[in-house]
Amino acid sequence: MSSLAHGRIDREGRLVEAEAPLARLQEAAGGTLGDAIAVPQIATLARLAQRLGILVSRCVIAAEGADDLDLWVEARPDEEGVALSIGGWARRPAKGGEGAGDRVHDFMRARGDWLWETDPALRLTALGSEANDAMGQPLSRYFQFVDAGEGMPILEALAARARFDGQEALVRTTGERVRLTGLPLVDGGGRFAGYRGSAFRTDTSAPAPAEEGGKVDALGARLEKALRDPLSRIVEQAENIGAQAEGPIRRDYADYAQDIASAGRHLLGVVGDLVDLQAIEREDFRPRRDEIDLAELARRAAGLLKVRAAARGVRIDSPASGETLPAIGDAGRVLQILVNLIGNAIRHSPDDAAIWLRGEVQGSRTLIVVADQGQGIARIDQARIFDKFTRLDQSDGGSGLGLYIARRLARAMDGEILLDSAPGEGARFTLVLPSGA
Repeated sequence: MSSLAHGRIDREGRLVEAEAPLARLQEAAGGTLGDAIAVPQIATLARLAQRLGILVSRCVIAAEGADDLDLWVEARPDEEGVALSIGGWARRPAKGGEGAGDRVHDFMRARGDWLWETDPALRLTALGSEANDAMGQPLSRYFQFVDAGEGMPILEALAARARFDGQEALVRTTGERVRLTGLPLVDGGGRFAGYRGSAFRTDTSAPAPAEEGGKVDALGARLEKALRDPLSRIVEQAENIGAQAEGPIRRDYADYAQDIASAGRHLLGVVGDLVDLQAIEREDFRPRRDEIDLAELARRAAGLLKVRAAARGVRIDSPASGETLPAIGDAGRVLQILVNLIGNAIRHSPDDAAIWLRGEVQGSRTLIVVADQGQGIARIDQARIFDKFTRLDQSDGGSGLGLYIARRLARAMDGEILLDSAPGEGARFTLVLPSGA
């Protein structure tokens, strides 16, 4: 079956019109015409389209009996609800065993409080909640991952491109506690294409307070939302155009659309940096002071950036799995610093280069060094590289805030970031923290 099937979902989420194939799919999912749409994937896209007020079109996999259906769903919002056009209808046997991720995901989507999807770099491409302003942002900018004492399942799974369950997290905008579950996506060439997953509330009482020192005043929160909403819509629309969701377009137009989406994601990153800047420059900013393992955090940061490094052929040589570096600091903020330092090293490394992460304890201090094989930094630039809004290379796409924020965070934890470099000799950034030994 390859023809389109049309339908309509009203503003309350009920399937009020459906041609035969869609009606059968609704019945297979346990619903009837007039009931709430029972196919979770279609319901998610309809809610997203209604929320953003734009056409949304995506490939989804739905279950019908013992088979899977590969569908292309187009959801177009209007005054009466959402108009659906569904094509594809390619039927295939459902995968079993560990390969049954798509079918397992049906259940996750049906009962999740948040439904999300990412690209290979873990940037959100779909978020079926009321906070779609996070689209285009890293998953970690919306969910703050929490180490529950046994490591972080998402980091271990990312390294192996595997499913993960039970990743504890906080919703950064509300402080709500959630548990994340995710399944890896694979494209037509068998390559890792990101994750699809759900988040479930684990505390249904009042939202937990935001992390100490991470407060953003009301004006900043309103400004962030005012900027992120239109930027997110720009990114979403540009990606839909670039994906040629509504039919073929000229190649140069598709490339222009991808450029627009890339620029929008960059601006969303700048907004995030500005929000962080506002938080750390408050007089009451106080990061946590816990016993942490700097070597483990370095391994986790490297794992988060492994996909980005692999795209350039860059190898990250992390501390050995059994190595520990006890220190005192805020684990989340230290991870943020290391991701910034390693990300910069990847950006400025030549293809097929290596980055080394090396640590040691020196009396009352614990150090981790991030060393790259890039062009290096002239001595005259080494002091100002930590200044606010400084970019030595205007083409690198950064906000000029990353190293400024990283050093402010390190100093707020009674630490420091040091730089040793020379032109042609690469750069070595050293994060220093109080020792936990």
